[in-house]
Amino acid sequence: MELTALVIVGALVQYIVFGGLVGRARMKYNVQAPAIQGHPVFERYYRVHQNTLESLILFIPGLLLFATYVADNIAAGIGVIFILGRFIYLRAYVKDPATRSLGFMLTFLPAIVLILGGGIGAILSLMG
Repeated sequence: MELTALVIVGALVQYIVFGGLVGRARMKYNVQAPAIQGHPVFERYYRVHQNTLESLILFIPGLLLFATYVADNIAAGIGVIFILGRFIYLRAYVKDPATRSLGFMLTFLPAIVLILGGGIGAILSLMG
């Protein structure tokens, strides 16, 4: 499960970087803490960071289940798509939130595949 572990590290580092972008936008657009509203571009960075956290709640357990019950290398590959999807989501959302669909789908679909695949793999393992 080394590949899966590395993908999890990548996703968590990405989340940390996105948090740094929120901090930078907070300073650039003079949005004083604890405010989460102000300049529209700051709000977009903030929403991407929060949406990423919400996505990680599905992604990480799904990734671990899939790696455990199906295959580590396939789980890691799907996980890389998720991470790339989050970068696409960030760029699109900050530019124009209406264009975030591709990034969203490249995040949501891999998470669903990992959850369902991991669940099916667990059932098949249980059945022997």
